[in-house]
Amino acid sequence: MSDTVPGLVRRAAAEFGDAPAYVMDGRTVTFAELHDLVRRAAAAYHHRGLEPGGRVVLWAPNSIDWVVAGLAVTYAGGTLVPANSRYTAHEVADLADRTNAALVIIADGFLGRTQIADLRALSPDAPIVDLGELASLPFGDDDRAAVDAAADAVTPDDVADILFTSGTSGRPKGVLSAHRQTVAAAAAWSAVGEVSAEDRYLVISPFFHSYGYKVGVLVGLLHGCTLHPMATFDPDAALALIAAERITMVPGAPAIFLGLLESPAFATTDTSSLRFANTGAANVPVALVERLQSELSFDLVITAFGMTECVVATMCRRGDSNEVVATTCGRAIDGMETAIADPETGEHLPAGSEGELLLRGSQVMLGYLDDPAATAEAIDADGWLHTGDVGVLDDNGYLRITDRLKDMYICGGFNVYPAEVEQALARLDGIVETAVIGVPDERLGEVGKAFVVRREGGPEADAVIGFARERLANFKVPREVVFVDALPRNLGGKVLKTELRSTS
Repeated sequence: MSDTVPGLVRRAAAEFGDAPAYVMDGRTVTFAELHDLVRRAAAAYHHRGLEPGGRVVLWAPNSIDWVVAGLAVTYAGGTLVPANSRYTAHEVADLADRTNAALVIIADGFLGRTQIADLRALSPDAPIVDLGELASLPFGDDDRAAVDAAADAVTPDDVADILFTSGTSGRPKGVLSAHRQTVAAAAAWSAVGEVSAEDRYLVISPFFHSYGYKVGVLVGLLHGCTLHPMATFDPDAALALIAAERITMVPGAPAIFLGLLESPAFATTDTSSLRFANTGAANVPVALVERLQSELSFDLVITAFGMTECVVATMCRRGDSNEVVATTCGRAIDGMETAIADPETGEHLPAGSEGELLLRGSQVMLGYLDDPAATAEAIDADGWLHTGDVGVLDDNGYLRITDRLKDMYICGGFNVYPAEVEQALARLDGIVETAVIGVPDERLGEVGKAFVVRREGGPEADAVIGFARERLANFKVPREVVFVDALPRNLGGKVLKTELRSTS
């Protein structure tokens, strides 16, 4: 197996050849064609001035052209900087400035917006490339020769990509990952998922996200499976694809699977081809795991823990019970270690103790872009990444995330972890999902406030609180319930509790 991204592109073309690599909107691209398209795009980048080590911002939704454009960056020896497709021009201008981007590739018109004009209005001299014109950009034989040489020269320790954190804890930070880390993440994840060339992979996670790119695009190159990307998630369209293309794999946040199960089209859709579901990014009720197996026909349902700084660190395994899959994030994958530490002293704690989750291993980032202080704060002298997540490891190394350190609140002197409250409320009939935050209280310091998505005819607020009171200690019971149509999320599927706090 190659441990650079250009090496994967070449190997996939040689090994899988005329097999379909991508199918989307009536277009099919084989692995051999993908290699040719990537080489051509890389040559065009070189013609436009991209040199090895240069950085390229890619601002676009999921598409086959995104894959070509993104892989071409590393093929030319550059560093890929994916930008959230929902970002504004101001945010992309900031990314381009912070990375000193040699090129900014843009899919104009997504969601009816004018991305190119908006960015040019802010940065008239920005080196913009219209993604829709990528295939027609000029290049010469010398450009092709230059990028072939650049691809040859890429090493496993070169920086492959800079992915920006979701911003749930402040201004997004640029996470630097080497080729070896990026490829290792794809290999470890796909080994647990038992991925093969026979799989047909519905990619709902956005490519600008580590899951969409590293355990989406790169997994396809590793194993020769066919990827079916979606630009935006629509449950009915996803179900239609599952039936028509005999999809076998669907990774996604719990909200994705709830969307499929709650769709009116679900009852008449053949989902018998499905075999592997990977979820996480939020609490996963046991009932949802059971429904994925019994109603959506998944044979292998796996939960995992990951973050931009290491992509994926733990996963459940085949044979784990539904209770384990729902209540834990599995155990460390190949190349990774886990530990729990006292967040105040840094002392490592024994199994069963609650504390901050630490990660160490081959997939941990190189550091944060131009921020040595933040890097030193995140990665200690022994190489442990301090995640900021509160968790517990059992005797077998299975990880249970109780919450983010910053999400924990203190009610009457007692620590409350919202994830525990959310898991309890998920068992109430008529509730789709919940998010709990701490809000100020004169008497108790902080109390819980639950934002609840319910089905039509679902329980009223008093019933929700009463249900919680029957199952939780009094200090954990939410004092207020607010019903909402949907919880705010980033495109990685994580609930944006900062938005919920701003409304409270």
